[in-house]
Amino acid sequence: MPDLFYDDIFVALSQGEPSARSSSRVEGSAMWRPGPPKFVLLRWRPVRMMLVMAPTTELDRVVTDRLAQHEMRYTTGRQAIVAALRAIGGPVTLPQLLAFSDAVPQSSAYRNLALMEEAGVVRRLVHGADHAHFELAEELTEHHHHLICERCGAVEDFTLDGELERLLDAAFGRAAKAAAATMSSHLIDVFVVCSGCTDSPS
Repeated sequence: MPDLFYDDIFVALSQGEPSARSSSRVEGSAMWRPGPPKFVLLRWRPVRMMLVMAPTTELDRVVTDRLAQHEMRYTTGRQAIVAALRAIGGPVTLPQLLAFSDAVPQSSAYRNLALMEEAGVVRRLVHGADHAHFELAEELTEHHHHLICERCGAVEDFTLDGELERLLDAAFGRAAKAAAATMSSHLIDVFVVCSGCTDSPS
């Protein structure tokens, strides 16, 4: 591949699919045509290149946008974390996340979680356990609450029916108004003793 600061850059096109992805900073355009590979000359400006991973799902598109608002990229490591959190479907510790997916890079996992928390992609839950728990931000999944084992620190999501949620919103809204505040959202943490801790000796 030519040096990034050359005046020109070539992109190979075959059957409508580029063999190399070009940055959004590349100026020019290429028409798709079937047949043998064709080479299109595009003009290149000497600026720092930012590779953008192509979103594949609606979740990926939302995450890409949120990261871009904080001048962050949706790297393969961050994609692996999002995919793992989505597949798990609930709060997990970093060791559990690493054990679940070999695709999550251990060396950068904690930093990526912290950065994605800053961008509103990941939510960190701290309830006094040995490890913080991480999950996708509620705006990317659904409104839910947490069951928290007060012995082992395990965290599990649960949801309430819509009518009860409306009653809770109204009650919390009144409490906020009485304190001269405005409620933005609510989250309920229910502390329990999980079945694993109940069955094991104290």
